[in-house]
Amino acid sequence: MNSTDLYRDVTDFAHGTPGWVHSFADAGTEGGILLLMAVAVLGWWRARRLAPRAVALAVLVPVGTAVAYLLSEILKSFVQEQRPCRAVAHAAASIATCPAQGDWSFPSNHSVIAASLAVGIFIAWRAAAWLAVPVALLTGFSRVFVGVHYPHDVAVGLLVGAVVAAICFRVLAGPMTTLVIKLRTGPLKPLVEARRGSHAAG
Repeated sequence: MNSTDLYRDVTDFAHGTPGWVHSFADAGTEGGILLLMAVAVLGWWRARRLAPRAVALAVLVPVGTAVAYLLSEILKSFVQEQRPCRAVAHAAASIATCPAQGDWSFPSNHSVIAASLAVGIFIAWRAAAWLAVPVALLTGFSRVFVGVHYPHDVAVGLLVGAVVAAICFRVLAGPMTTLVIKLRTGPLKPLVEARRGSHAAG
């Protein structure tokens, strides 16, 4: 089965679900990203009570996500794949509004962002991975479910986000830790270190 056939199967299934599922999936596309961002912010807040390396890893979560997103935008501009909600014949109408012409499909930016956030959270705050990873996968799936991406857009988006985030952590963890140590002696100290007497979160 190719990606187009799978897209038809998923969107046909989606249209057979109740209206509240449509609304939930449509809202969940953005909601999943917002939830992952909230977890990342909470991870940074928690890390301020820990060692400099923990703070560095928490700060790298949005950094890795930003790098992955920029790469995703470059890929979109290069590939210029038409959205399936516009290109696939005999498919069910998309639940979400089909993006405008020129808003390319490959890869899925939502999937890239979700995966990079999830991998970053997994590295920086392992205890939160049980939430971050499933939310990222569901966010990616929702893009096919609501009809605005092919399955391969999502699969590649998840892969790009995960790989780029992992590389950023690998390359930047050391320099970022050094920077955090320096910042703890300057005016930006509250951003990288909690007041003494605070207790570490679990």
